[in-house]
Amino acid sequence: MDHSDYGKTFRLWDRNIPFFRPEDEGKSEFLKPGVPGIERVTDVTIPEVVYCPCTWSGDDSQRIRPAVLVCPGGAYSILAWNLEGRDICAMLNRWGFHAFLLKYRCPDRRKAAAADAARAMRYIRAHAEKFEIDPTRLGMIGFSAGAHLAAKISAPADPVFYPSGDAIDEFSYRPDFTALIYPWQIAGKDLTLKKDFLVNETTPPALLIQSQDDFAGTENSLTWFYELQKSGVPAELHIWPEGGHGYGVMIRNKPTDDWCAIAEKWFRRTAGLK
Repeated sequence: MDHSDYGKTFRLWDRNIPFFRPEDEGKSEFLKPGVPGIERVTDVTIPEVVYCPCTWSGDDSQRIRPAVLVCPGGAYSILAWNLEGRDICAMLNRWGFHAFLLKYRCPDRRKAAAADAARAMRYIRAHAEKFEIDPTRLGMIGFSAGAHLAAKISAPADPVFYPSGDAIDEFSYRPDFTALIYPWQIAGKDLTLKKDFLVNETTPPALLIQSQDDFAGTENSLTWFYELQKSGVPAELHIWPEGGHGYGVMIRNKPTDDWCAIAEKWFRRTAGLK
């Protein structure tokens, strides 16, 4: 595709959207008032991905890129559309990745959101040639509830997210690598995974980012790391003493300001980019 397609939106289903409710008909998504400077999208009923390709240099062989599906957070109530969405896509582009921004259903639509994420991964792989991506180097990055969603796609206890409906659903939903940034509601205080998850040797390698003063709790990152280690899956864990939650790429003179530089090295190394 031409780079002029940057920001083009693709609907994940043409019809028969799983978990579609009668009350969804006629709803329009909107920006919910909240923290200044953060675009908070809600009332999403039509799941989509936004295509954000990177530029490249050198010969034409550089056109085929690794890619990442971006899952913004927002407690499954809203989507932090710029802070944990568009800004992250732009960052991934600078690192040499094509990015896809997932607009999943909310508020309070967890089953639908998981179906949207699984379908998005399949949709991207099914159209790998059109999007000029390597379908064997397709990762996910999620923030807070978006990290919960990325974890659900990476290691589901129940791998059937919705009834199969077309050829796209023959493709794999599982990411090749996953970054969970200040993950939320993945594990309990006793360091056991929630019932939604089953980590094993098929779970993709992960980068885990959190801080000790994160209200979501470091048990989420610690438990995921430990379960990956038990299963022999490569993982990288960074926990800082201070940083809080929900910062995206903001620079705030906190220890967690370093996470982007660390993530760039991990992403490029994991995806085989020099």
